[in-house]
Amino acid sequence: MSNTLFTPTSLGKLQLKNRIVMAPMTRSRAIGNVPNELMEKYYKLRADAGLIITEGTSPSANGLGYARIPGMFSDAQVHGWKRVNDGVHAAGGRIFVQLMHTGRVSHPANMAAGTRIMAPSALAAPGEMWTDSNGMQPHPVPAEMSEADIALTIAEYANASKRAIEAGFDGVELHAANGYMIDQFINTATNQRTDKWGGSVENRIRFAVEIARASAAAIGAERVGMRISPYGAFNGTVADAKTDALYLRLIEELNNIGLAFIHVVDHSSMGAPEVSPGLKAKIRVNFKGKYILSGGYDAARANADLDAQHGDLVAFGRPFISNPDLVQKLQRGDALAAPDSGTFYTPGEKGYTDY
Repeated sequence: MSNTLFTPTSLGKLQLKNRIVMAPMTRSRAIGNVPNELMEKYYKLRADAGLIITEGTSPSANGLGYARIPGMFSDAQVHGWKRVNDGVHAAGGRIFVQLMHTGRVSHPANMAAGTRIMAPSALAAPGEMWTDSNGMQPHPVPAEMSEADIALTIAEYANASKRAIEAGFDGVELHAANGYMIDQFINTATNQRTDKWGGSVENRIRFAVEIARASAAAIGAERVGMRISPYGAFNGTVADAKTDALYLRLIEELNNIGLAFIHVVDHSSMGAPEVSPGLKAKIRVNFKGKYILSGGYDAARANADLDAQHGDLVAFGRPFISNPDLVQKLQRGDALAAPDSGTFYTPGEKGYTDY
């Protein structure tokens, strides 16, 4: 079998020891929305990955929609993440923070006083969300964002990018996938605006582009990547007739900014609609930075896709939960331990650092 997965590569100005990326996964262990000792242990144990991308971390108090997710806007959060990053770096790892504003995917019971649940349009997300105080609750109708709200949110991403570097991160991934804030602007199911932030392809990508531009200006484009989910169906998003055109236009704009990588979500292995192979191929050909593949990979398929030049790095998600030593196991061809889905989002070390 080919060993390309285990060969070094570069990402921006960074050297990575292999092409294995630990995918971002919400784990809900940040009590009070601040990273802690338990999280330091969890990430440090997985520092053999070429690159770790953290769980979604909010750039704003308004974006902390889920229970116990971390932020990147307060001094305490910077301090907590510094501890995590020092541990990962001491173990020889590289780590990017994923900046995720939940937008309408939220509930007041998970939010601090004085915060607001906002989105491009006043449309509630389908389904319900867990709250620690009241169990499952329906998503509320968000406030439609004003020009001032949009400007503030873009500035919050830039500020969070700066604070990420202050906290010792090697870079940031902008979460523009899976129906969260940036994707809410991209997607017609969540964006029904008629101003410059909605309607046409150009207008729907504007928010993503402006955030990429502001974050790149704050910390350097070589430290910024973006995660996208064309054809995604998560959190009430839908594809439309212009999906391919939209993502190819977005890629052009990200090339102009000089982003380090694009990370394409394909959850078809978990039952979501498949991302069209044609679109993936066009993104691969047109994007000038690195391309991170994702979606139900094992070592054999990862090596085959790397050798076929379909991408530069491969993200592994759930296998990393129950196999902190995943890199060695993949290299040796060892059997993988199965994760306990009942502990994916629960507080404490069970199902987190006890594998």
